[in-house]
Amino acid sequence: PLPLHRYLTSKDRFHAYLKARGASGNEEAAPEDEEEESVGNDQTEPPAKRARLDESVKEGESQEDAEEAGGEEKEPAERKRARGQNKSRPCMKPNHYEKSRLCPSVTQGCAEKCYFGSRCRFLHDIDEYMAVKPADLGQNCVLFETFGKCIYGVTCRFAQAHLGDGYQNVINTDLAKQWEGKSLVRNNLSKDLQHQLRKKKFSFEKADEYLRHLAKPHGDGGKGNKASGNSTEGQEVPNCTAPEEGPGDAPEHPGLPEEGEDPKPAALETPCPVDALEGSPIKTTGPVTDEDIIKLRLCEKKKLEIQGKLYLAPLTTCGNLPFRRICKRFGADVTCGEMAVCTNLLQGQSSEWALLKRHHTEDVFGVQLEGAFPDTMTKCAELLNQTIEVDFVDINVGCPIDLVYKKGGGCALMTRSNKFEQIVRGMNSVLDVPLTVKIRTGVQEKINVAHKIIPKIREWGASMVTLHGRSREQRYTKVADWDYIAECAKIACPMPLFGNGDILSYEDANRAMQMGVSGVMIARQVTVFPHSLLLMQEGALIKPWIFTEIKEQRHWDISSSERFDILKDFTNYGLEHWGSDTQGVEKTRKFLLEWLSFLCRYIPVGLLEHLPQKINERPPYYMGRDYLETLMASQNVDDWIKISELLLGPVPANFTFLPKHKANSYR
Repeated sequence: PLPLHRYLTSKDRFHAYLKARGASGNEEAAPEDEEEESVGNDQTEPPAKRARLDESVKEGESQEDAEEAGGEEKEPAERKRARGQNKSRPCMKPNHYEKSRLCPSVTQGCAEKCYFGSRCRFLHDIDEYMAVKPADLGQNCVLFETFGKCIYGVTCRFAQAHLGDGYQNVINTDLAKQWEGKSLVRNNLSKDLQHQLRKKKFSFEKADEYLRHLAKPHGDGGKGNKASGNSTEGQEVPNCTAPEEGPGDAPEHPGLPEEGEDPKPAALETPCPVDALEGSPIKTTGPVTDEDIIKLRLCEKKKLEIQGKLYLAPLTTCGNLPFRRICKRFGADVTCGEMAVCTNLLQGQSSEWALLKRHHTEDVFGVQLEGAFPDTMTKCAELLNQTIEVDFVDINVGCPIDLVYKKGGGCALMTRSNKFEQIVRGMNSVLDVPLTVKIRTGVQEKINVAHKIIPKIREWGASMVTLHGRSREQRYTKVADWDYIAECAKIACPMPLFGNGDILSYEDANRAMQMGVSGVMIARQVTVFPHSLLLMQEGALIKPWIFTEIKEQRHWDISSSERFDILKDFTNYGLEHWGSDTQGVEKTRKFLLEWLSFLCRYIPVGLLEHLPQKINERPPYYMGRDYLETLMASQNVDDWIKISELLLGPVPANFTFLPKHKANSYR
């Protein structure tokens, strides 16, 4: 489906219209000569990348001149298609846009207790800081209006809303009391836990026991690093009524839950006699369990019951907490954090632990882990099982990027069956929550191997598998193979299998559910589960109201003002999550721009000749029904920055942005 003819336009007219409207609404518009220069460059890339492109062109010309001088002729090399990640993209660090920062001890009202003392490199004089502080971005602070107090004080970029005489931070005591003692964001990394991880003092009892079992030589002479004792090839799969002879079946004593945490559910179908309570270290308020004496078998573990619910899948970079809050508002029932690297979590990296944070509105929440070896993955699973609150854990065996694949993780695990088995069995043995796995059809384009791996994953103990209908080589450019997904769904039975690929409307979702799969998950679009159970990723990035459309079975012709209000909510959620100081504002802007690189692909329903829009179709240039709708349709980085300035004020000097993921529309 293409936009109606009366809306179609050319690239030059499209950008000329946006420039004319932007200049008329901005008294400080750029000079005409600068505009003409930017038009000549098509403004498809920020200045930093255009400079690199010009340098590469000059280098190419110099090489050609040298070859001609040598009497050799060489055919011009074909341009390499943009795909994957922009690994060398410019990075705006905090010291690039805020050189003079106020010490946090001053903001918190305890300047005399600064940990670094005279060695502190931040300012301690509020008057000196206010003299160089950038101008405020607005008169209303979302933190002060929501919680009655802004913890960023004078450093807040909206500080005029809550600063009194002498730069004193004003507090709305009545509103602040309503939030006192409430935990809005869970799964935070405490300083004590971070210290234990960095000093390697955290205890991994269950994981160590499982790994010792792997290291033991087996009777068949297999090597210690092989899963010969657990391999399912050539062995009869134990059924649910008999104890499994898998690793870690020795009696275990799980630790008691920490104070303030909900105890992990024990899902025994038949409770043991009441007499078993005597001498048990676990105090129960419901059915008495024997979990402290006998390890739970697979059939006794809590099952992942998410049928009939909408599921927002994990998405690197853009699937952050503020974005998940947007999707929750539009009807998402189940959410999952961004992919986290297990080794970084074990090292106590704050940036990696931030991916596990859970907002209090996320009632069903899971995390996704990536790793290549059973020791780190099993230890990481035990670590999360003891320290955070999640409802399921997912293993990413579908990640196609080189950085992960070359280290043996992601899709590479599909070719390393021994390590794959050890990871799934090990993580399942230490987790009290269901374990799920996401895979692709295979590594090579025309060689599908998922149908061979899925039965093994079921035997290893996974509760669910998600199959992306493309191989690693295909990435996201080819059409998903739904016939193959349906074939794999039959093989996976009775384990649920969710399909993934090419869904952007409720009609696509309905067709997918008729393929015989338990549900569908779309890694770069939308995912649908049985009985309207959806797992969405980039389709939700293009149109987060897809949850509402599927629940109500309709196409929503959402206006540009409604879409802009969604962006306003995202910026407010971002300021809550990342902070309202300069660093928090620019971090919110960064993730907003990443999201806008997907939002621009949406075509308003009222402009389409035929419904629905297809995920793989790139529309020609078209004019929206108003200026804002046209601006949101631009794939120009400068226009995305202009939208961010409407919400977060002007960008810092020398600001540049390049999306993390390349798109085929870029040169």
